[in-house]
Amino acid sequence: MNAPATAPTSPIAQPAGTNNKRAKALKGVALVVLLGLAYGGYEWYLGRHEEATDNAYVQGNVVQITPQVGGTVTAIYADDTDFVKAGQPLVQLDPADAQVVLDQAEANLAQAVRQVRTLYANNSSLSAQVAVRETDIARAKTDLARATDDLNRRQSLVGNGAVSKEELGHAQSQVAAAQNALAAAQAGVSAAREQLSSNQTLTEGTHVDSHPSVMVAAAKVREAYLALHRAALPAPVDGYVAKRTVQLGQRVQAGAPLMSLIPLNQLWVDANFKEVQLRTIRIGQPVLLTADVYGKKMEYKGTVAGMGAGTGAAFALLPAQNATGNWIKVVQRVPVRIVLDAQQLAQNPLRVGLSMEATVDVTDQSGKTLSEAAHPTSAVQTQVYAAMDKGASDEVKKIIAANTGKRGQ
Repeated sequence: MNAPATAPTSPIAQPAGTNNKRAKALKGVALVVLLGLAYGGYEWYLGRHEEATDNAYVQGNVVQITPQVGGTVTAIYADDTDFVKAGQPLVQLDPADAQVVLDQAEANLAQAVRQVRTLYANNSSLSAQVAVRETDIARAKTDLARATDDLNRRQSLVGNGAVSKEELGHAQSQVAAAQNALAAAQAGVSAAREQLSSNQTLTEGTHVDSHPSVMVAAAKVREAYLALHRAALPAPVDGYVAKRTVQLGQRVQAGAPLMSLIPLNQLWVDANFKEVQLRTIRIGQPVLLTADVYGKKMEYKGTVAGMGAGTGAAFALLPAQNATGNWIKVVQRVPVRIVLDAQQLAQNPLRVGLSMEATVDVTDQSGKTLSEAAHPTSAVQTQVYAAMDKGASDEVKKIIAANTGKRGQ
């Protein structure tokens, strides 16, 4: 019995919506891949011309205020966060002891000036004594000549008995006395000339104000004057007070840190790039920086100013000991100094130690990797302490003038 014939089976028809979804999915994947490739290409293209790091921090000059002399703190004129101008007093030490020393030094200088004036005056009196002694020689020579003539006349009369032997002996004694007087006068002249020469040695080639004795006393006055005025500690630069540790009544020693002063208009950024990133970084390349304190909206413009002479590990307190058996290579970082735009820094001030992100445009490769010779002028300087030196010199001149009398002695 034959089985009934079956109709051939046909594939189940797929709904039209399923095909559309698959096509859309494929298009989406393709679009994502294309976007990823485009972004990767864009990043690769830009990456060839940029080196970036978030290991960057704001740095600046931290000026420590330390006393040059010891003393007891009697006043504090500035506190943390205060802005001070250069020359403004910050701390006052008790000046009583320094004032006593200055008074003694000024008295010693006045005495030294008067003693030196006496030396110059002695030159004239000793010259007069030499002239007097020379007159004594002339008188002694005259007396000797007269006594010699008397002796010669008496000797010619001894033979005929006109002159006795006793009278002849008196004449000979007078000649001997005249010779002794002449010798004494000559010795007196020599002694007077030696005294004059000795006194002239103390004054020759100098004036009162340039005499060594006066200069020694003047140096003591300058030292005491500076010690007195150094009891007041001025601000060497404009800046903000930070880390004040000094307290009233505290006995401080020379060199002890009392507070810090930070000029926020002299900041820069130290960006610590990996050693492999230094291949294309050159001095003078432009840098874009952002600070966490302001966010991405505020971009600072900077310039590469130089690179550190060593890695951070090389200057660490405990440097790495790489000559060991268990050694693991660690990529080192080198600080790159970036100067900031002064106008931007004034409008959006930063603080020392803030985090930064730095991106260097390395397109221009014409710069150098190391700085040339430093500029001969000082990078930073202050004229605050120069006034003290001038005041000390003026004080010395005033004392000398008050005790000199006539100049040019």
